[in-house]
Amino acid sequence: MPSIFIIPTSHGWNFVRSSEENGSWSVRKLQTLEEAVPLLSADDEFVLGLPVSAVMAQRFRLPSVDPAEFPDMIRLQIEKSLPFPADEVTSDFELIEQSENESVVSAIAISNDRLAEVASPLLDRGYIPRQVTVYAAQRASTYAPKGNALLIYPEGEMLVYAMTENGKLSLARAIERNGDQLEIELPQLRLSAELQGIDASSPNVLLDETCYELREAVQGILASPTEIVGIELPPAPVKLNLLPESWRRRRLQLVRQVEWRKRLLWIGGAYVGVIVLLFAYLGLVRFQVGRSNRRITQDAPETEFVRATEAKWQALAPAIDLHYSPVEILQHLFESLPSADVRITTYNQSARQISVDGEANTAALAYEFIDKIKKNPDLRTFQFDMAAPRILPNNHAQFRLEGKPK
Repeated sequence: MPSIFIIPTSHGWNFVRSSEENGSWSVRKLQTLEEAVPLLSADDEFVLGLPVSAVMAQRFRLPSVDPAEFPDMIRLQIEKSLPFPADEVTSDFELIEQSENESVVSAIAISNDRLAEVASPLLDRGYIPRQVTVYAAQRASTYAPKGNALLIYPEGEMLVYAMTENGKLSLARAIERNGDQLEIELPQLRLSAELQGIDASSPNVLLDETCYELREAVQGILASPTEIVGIELPPAPVKLNLLPESWRRRRLQLVRQVEWRKRLLWIGGAYVGVIVLLFAYLGLVRFQVGRSNRRITQDAPETEFVRATEAKWQALAPAIDLHYSPVEILQHLFESLPSADVRITTYNQSARQISVDGEANTAALAYEFIDKIKKNPDLRTFQFDMAAPRILPNNHAQFRLEGKPK
């Protein structure tokens, strides 16, 4: 159900809105329809109820029970009653009752120019209702959904007399609000209703609470009990819709524009959010880099001290580390000799290099010597290499080993 209804009343219009918080309904009285504009937003769905004075309500008996045939039949009947072409009129109907061979319908029509005139304060601001109906039909659906009834209520300076059947508007008139006119119009309304086939002999008479002073007069004229009714909240939903096709298309365009505007706002908001997060991330990175640089600067003296100490220890390592001791190295070299046929003739050691000259009875023994040196765990601090041995005239092999710290 729509959350907003705009309906005609004795003082002008009522703006009826549903509260989103508790589901209750609030009513705001308006002197003119223009006062409703500030109360609406672009995405509001609202129903506009027309006064009886703006429409033509008529009851038709159609020789068909097929709903698909009703629109053309009703249009032909309306063309006979209106002084302007049918394409300048918007009409709709509701089914009152149906038998095996015929149907009785309530038809409502309004000139497009008249409708545009009534709704111009809304149309000029781009507010198009979701549904345009007749307020008398809404009241009929609320208070007299079954049987025949006569509704009497004010719309502006006029008094509305509406005959209803099973909650559908069959006949309606708007006259000036005074007691003398009442005595003339009510009998004529009853006669007109009976001429159209409406049983008006004993209708349920419903009088609006704002017309309470007319109760005795109405009861005296109609000789029927009169029930006082108030404003219904919310107005009853009805099928009747007099929204022109051009308005439907325009409203669809406006709804799509609102949807796209919302999407663009969401996309723009998301884009701004990403930009904000990016700047926040860059700010955080700059802060972290600045803090790291400050810590580096703060720790620079200690770092320099550690580096200098490490350099000193590396320089002193050959002198104080047992792995660099010449005695230890020579001991492990001699332990690696494969046999007495391999002899070390020269040993030289500097801070970062060892050279060993020797002689072996065969080249194979020289290669066996270098292989055992590489496998000796006590000499793993150095990496030893040997060039190809030089064969002497006596077939002995003269070799040279060079070792460097790893």
